[in-house]
Amino acid sequence: MLLGFDYGEKRIGVAIGNSLTGSARALGIVENRDRQYRFDEIGKLIAAWQPDTLIVGLPCHPDGAPHAMTQLARRFGNQLNGRFDLPVVWVDERYSSVAARDGNVPRRAPQRGARRPGPGTAIDDEAARIILQQYLDDYAHA
Repeated sequence: MLLGFDYGEKRIGVAIGNSLTGSARALGIVENRDRQYRFDEIGKLIAAWQPDTLIVGLPCHPDGAPHAMTQLARRFGNQLNGRFDLPVVWVDERYSSVAARDGNVPRRAPQRGARRPGPGTAIDDEAARIILQQYLDDYAHA
């Protein structure tokens, strides 16, 4: 079992994936209110789903160069590893939010422990699903 994350300063999209089936699905959104809230909510998801590995999207400029969000996402992944003692894998996520937005993602009810805040946020968990599916497609079966 894998949990995938699309880190954002306001919201963190979360997806769940299975390396045996090679499939991922959007799970929900964790509001990024502050460090304590963020990790309390993620801790609940980890306890509920028992993932073996955490996948974190690593944003970069189109040419691959890092930017401010690259460092924030890397720090988030390092904190996940330190707090939950689970391996973290970073996946290039340059176009995950664009792909999620272009997909006209339907609204869904939140899944165990994840919340869906107000309108306009449907792409965060779908972006996490795209990141996690990319990992499953590119790395898990290599």
